[in-house]
Amino acid sequence: MGDNERLSEKVLPNGDSYVGNFEGLVAHGMGKYTWSDGSVYEGEWEDGKMTGRGRISWLSGATYEGEFSGGYLHGSGTFTGLDGSIYEGSWRMNIQHGMGRKTYSNSDVYEGSWKEGVQEGSGRYAWSNGNTYIGNWKSGNMCGKGVMRWQNGDVFSGFWLDGLKHGSGVYIFADGGYYFGTWSRGLKDGHGTFFPPGSKLPHLTSWCDSVGHNKCSRSFLRHSASSNLEEFRVAKSSLKSTFMERWPISAFLRSSGRISHRATSLDWDWRLGGSAREVPLQEKSNTLPCSFIRELHEQDSSIDVYEREYMQGILISEKIQSEAPALPSKCERHKKQYTKAAKRPGETIIRGHRSYYLMLSLQLGIRYTVGKITPVPMREVRSSDFGPRARIRTYFPRKGSQFTPPHYSIDFFWKDYCPMVFRNLREMFKIDAADYMMSICGGEGLRELSSPGKSGSIFYLSKDERFVIKTLRKSELKVLLKMLPNYYNHVGAYDNTLITKFFGVHRITLESGRTVRFVVMGNMFCTELRIHQRYDLKGSSQGRCTNKCQIDENTTLKDLDLSYVFHLEKSWRDSLFKQISLDCMFLESQCIIDYSLLLGLHFRAPEHLKALAEKEGMLQNHTSSMEADDASLLGEIMIPSKGLLLVTHEPGFVSTMQGSHVRGSTLRASAAGDEEVDLLLPGTGRLRVQLGVNMPAQANQKVVLDEADSMGVELVEAYDVVLYLGIIDILQDYNMKKKIEHAYKSLQFDPLAISAVEPKLYSKRFINFLEKVFPEQT
Repeated sequence: MGDNERLSEKVLPNGDSYVGNFEGLVAHGMGKYTWSDGSVYEGEWEDGKMTGRGRISWLSGATYEGEFSGGYLHGSGTFTGLDGSIYEGSWRMNIQHGMGRKTYSNSDVYEGSWKEGVQEGSGRYAWSNGNTYIGNWKSGNMCGKGVMRWQNGDVFSGFWLDGLKHGSGVYIFADGGYYFGTWSRGLKDGHGTFFPPGSKLPHLTSWCDSVGHNKCSRSFLRHSASSNLEEFRVAKSSLKSTFMERWPISAFLRSSGRISHRATSLDWDWRLGGSAREVPLQEKSNTLPCSFIRELHEQDSSIDVYEREYMQGILISEKIQSEAPALPSKCERHKKQYTKAAKRPGETIIRGHRSYYLMLSLQLGIRYTVGKITPVPMREVRSSDFGPRARIRTYFPRKGSQFTPPHYSIDFFWKDYCPMVFRNLREMFKIDAADYMMSICGGEGLRELSSPGKSGSIFYLSKDERFVIKTLRKSELKVLLKMLPNYYNHVGAYDNTLITKFFGVHRITLESGRTVRFVVMGNMFCTELRIHQRYDLKGSSQGRCTNKCQIDENTTLKDLDLSYVFHLEKSWRDSLFKQISLDCMFLESQCIIDYSLLLGLHFRAPEHLKALAEKEGMLQNHTSSMEADDASLLGEIMIPSKGLLLVTHEPGFVSTMQGSHVRGSTLRASAAGDEEVDLLLPGTGRLRVQLGVNMPAQANQKVVLDEADSMGVELVEAYDVVLYLGIIDILQDYNMKKKIEHAYKSLQFDPLAISAVEPKLYSKRFINFLEKVFPEQT
């Protein structure tokens, strides 16, 4: 004991007491502190705070024994909860953080990485019913690469999101069958290959390398082969019938909170001892290679391989692949890989990418200016907040300066236009400043998208897909800054506006002299649902079609490619065209042309399947009826839509992927007693229905069939769809260049069919075209 340390007892005015060592007037050394409610701490103290090793027991019965720092549970220790759960591992500021093991009161066990009190990183979860998951976690849910083994012997190895299978993977059934394919939020979605029981297990390296499941899957499946696959071989001999059904994985999971929807980009090499190391993950094709299929046939020539396609968990097509296809040429393989890679929106920007330093500069600039202006008290904008002179200009040397931090980009100049205006716009659309910076400036890189238009602009997508960043021409920047005061007033006056949401305008000048201008916008396709088709609709016909050879699932189609009309509830259609008219009136007042309606379609699988199944049967029935009734020789066969389920809106309900859609009223539906409604989708959840967001509709498409055509019959297919729409590309004014373009093209084409027409005619033509796309129901 030091000269100044002494052992004594002290009773505090609030009823707490301390017995132990003191240094001066503060507790220091070993001591026991008893709170007035009966809780007790025994252990080390430093400068009046619990620091070192000790044990604390609460009146409730919970206990902690381990390390403390500054009065907090901090370091390593064991916590026993009131419910009997036990956590052994690392702590930070009273929260589980680091590596640890928790045994729950129901005998479930999690061992792995924790962050801020929830599972995050790599870990292993064993349920008391015998199910086991090994892989990546985020915010308490399975997210990223992982392997799930069920007690009944089924195994899934692949990607996860929010505790659901999401991405590519392999599902091995206990009876010996296995399915290679893709999933979307727990449902099979896309193409896959099924091998029924009786198939010999292929060489694992061939498959793993083909779908990107490298060391993780090989290591796991090798381990499976030595433990559980013997049971599979026994089951194979019985030649049970093939079964394929959707497994309700939610029944096995106990999640704690929502997580970021972006899967982690790490692969895990799992050893038998349970440790893991990070391995860079290389995304590859999800389709089985020809050599893999051929190898299977060499092992068992009698095997039937089933090529299947699912949509939202529904099997929509199946064919038997009884022969190994010919190996594709090098050119075809390259094209196939390119096509597959394009399915994921954009190309992640990493070191060595042409836009890498531009991205770093953009992220640093946004982090700096948003962080600088956020603490400023909120106020109404003034006239001085608008215009090219309302800007913040900063120099960012690589080594840092008195005002800027050091960074890993190159030296650059940063200019932030109208910061107070865009700060208020972000507040108006309820976008939190911290979320905004994390979305764009977080640890993961942006993704670069290919430009769908002729402008040559480059598009970047934030990591959570909430924001789109577009490069601007100098002329577009001038138009935006000129129209900004009126734009601010318009979006402030109309909560349901369909016009593009702008959240920031910036300029970067690199040390090479290259200048790039950016605008940050809301992504109207930020949704939990898969967008199956996209259309850019202007209302003009000249050049408004897409080359069929260039179409893939990410292609944005044009006016002449649209073969559907969409039926909305009457009140929704009225609200839609009222808002479109208001928005077009604003754009017309600003002399803006060349804008378009960006339309995204999500098809629901049951109606798609229904149309395919009933098409032939209904035609046969109609043929029979025509023999009995000549009056029906001319007519229309209608395959009706079942309709999407609408439920009364839950007050305070917020979707997990809000984008910029949180602002705006919830639509009311007559089917729900004129109440505000949510769209209920099995396997996805509730989606708030707003103008242009999550809007259920019926899409009708007329199809001419040879058999029907000869009988004068027209077949109409009806699909249940969910619509996403908004008005984009609003930065082109009707300037002298556009007037010359109009005069020149009018000599070659119909003046009313070309895009470049004066603003009043443009808005009128635009609305007239959309009234045909969304016809009024009779």
